[in-house]
Amino acid sequence: MTNARSRAVWSWALFDFANSPFTTLVVTFVYATYFTQVIASDPILGTALWSRGVTITALVVALASPFLGALADRGGYRKVFVVVSMLVCVAATTALYRVLPGEIVAALALVVVANIAFEFATVFYNAFLPDVAPRERIGTVSGWGWGLGYICGLLALAVSLVTLVQPEEPWFGFSREGGENVRARNLLAAGWFLVFSLPFVLWVHEDKSRVSRPGRIIGEAYTQFRRTFTEIRKYGHVLRFLVAHLVYNDGLVTIFAFGGIYAAGTFGFTLNEVIMFGIVVNVFAGAGAVAMGYLDDRIGAKRTISISLLGLIVATLLAMVANDKVWFWVAGIMIGIFAGPNQAASRSLIGRLVPKGMHNEFFGFYALSGKVTAFVGPFVLGLLTQISGSQRVGVTIVVVLFVIGLVLLQGVAAAEEDEGMA
Repeated sequence: MTNARSRAVWSWALFDFANSPFTTLVVTFVYATYFTQVIASDPILGTALWSRGVTITALVVALASPFLGALADRGGYRKVFVVVSMLVCVAATTALYRVLPGEIVAALALVVVANIAFEFATVFYNAFLPDVAPRERIGTVSGWGWGLGYICGLLALAVSLVTLVQPEEPWFGFSREGGENVRARNLLAAGWFLVFSLPFVLWVHEDKSRVSRPGRIIGEAYTQFRRTFTEIRKYGHVLRFLVAHLVYNDGLVTIFAFGGIYAAGTFGFTLNEVIMFGIVVNVFAGAGAVAMGYLDDRIGAKRTISISLLGLIVATLLAMVANDKVWFWVAGIMIGIFAGPNQAASRSLIGRLVPKGMHNEFFGFYALSGKVTAFVGPFVLGLLTQISGSQRVGVTIVVVLFVIGLVLLQGVAAAEEDEGMA
């Protein structure tokens, strides 16, 4: 690769490094656990309410992403959408610092806004992958991104543990009163996202050779979206993959949204233990994403996804039946090993299949497939937990989604994954 292209690749991958603290510190481990254990009146109600927030996020992103993708294609707005979404996420995450225990509505509202903005930024960021990565290395580059993301999640959790959780007097003048040291981790996530997004802003450039003339952008975006939506059956291999991704990604969304909550509610993990759990899971997820990124380029993305789903099924079953913390740790490590490769290979597969000149729109449909039913897993988990009074019962939905997704994936012709739309 040329120096300019290499710089663009690493700047692109660093955006995964930049945004991961939001996932680890807000959505998955720390703030999600804090919400259910402290902000809500009891963990069962907190789990149910958190699932509603995840549901709202999924529906908004699913409904808006494909048309916004078409608009980005026609207007050359891809990078603008990334930057604006990033700034909105940073602002809403920063505001979470001021939300006190018992302020349930404010907490959920800000989390939903931040999460929607985060997901929109991810949609358009992902759409840059086919542009920055050489086709023969798209799996490797995608794996680098996810690997850096998990490394960053690890660093963010470690920094928060050392500076804000373990010391009797948290650093930077924060206190333990009213959970201020926990809420301060939102500031860490927001600041990290803002600072480490700068390489992407400076050195990843957008191809605007296909943009529409001013005054025709919205109309042509709508025409393109409607045409693709009605004719997407022509892209049979893409459609089959999107349906499979729609299902198994719902399982991943559910794991990420409730991993820390499940550890605290079922196994009695303290907040310190939840953070340590998150650190270990991120170590193995990062290693898995990088290692299987190379495997992706050698055996194909479909096979890599299938292997990861089999591993996730076994790991989730183990987490359900585990009767002590040791076996739950084993299950968590396995989830880490296979979750990263699943995400990286899914992104690389759609990157290979996407029609030229329609990256944003098809990555919008990719986001649609990842979100349109992404409320099902969290909603059913919350509902089953509320009805049964047991989080173990709620987690059964995750296994079901992984199994169905694996079966549907087999309908994607392996030979087509490298042929793209040629």
